[in-house]
Amino acid sequence: MRQPELDDRDRAILRALQEDGRLSNTDLADRVGLSPSACLRRVRILEESGLVAGYAMILDQKAFGFPGTAFVSITLDQQGRQALDAFESAVRAVPEIPECHLLAGQSDYLVRVVYRDAADLERIHTEILTRLPGVVRITSTLALREVKKTTRLPV
Repeated sequence: MRQPELDDRDRAILRALQEDGRLSNTDLADRVGLSPSACLRRVRILEESGLVAGYAMILDQKAFGFPGTAFVSITLDQQGRQALDAFESAVRAVPEIPECHLLAGQSDYLVRVVYRDAADLERIHTEILTRLPGVVRITSTLALREVKKTTRLPV
């Protein structure tokens, strides 16, 4: 679908929903200075345009017992479409990998891994990462502290 031209109210709607996706339409309308029906119409247009990818609840990683984060660079033995598809399909099935990015550069992929402790990270490394299709090199970097993490875009 064609992307709508965004005005200040559309941007205000998007900022408010990025901050709190559970806002009622009435509360959202009050925040952005629209009637509830006009606000709902705009939200639906934004959703249908594809600008809104979805709504999600963000869980606290540490509260769920995953205090550790590792960023892992992965190099494959080949970069053909079939090899990439096999790797990506396997990664999608690993719950300890919440993010995976195809790269241009020295490594082929960057994945974010969440883990419980050193033993769990070792298990993920030896039983999961090294067994992914086509993997020839893995380089891990452990995060010491999260400084900034957001799902919000500057709209």
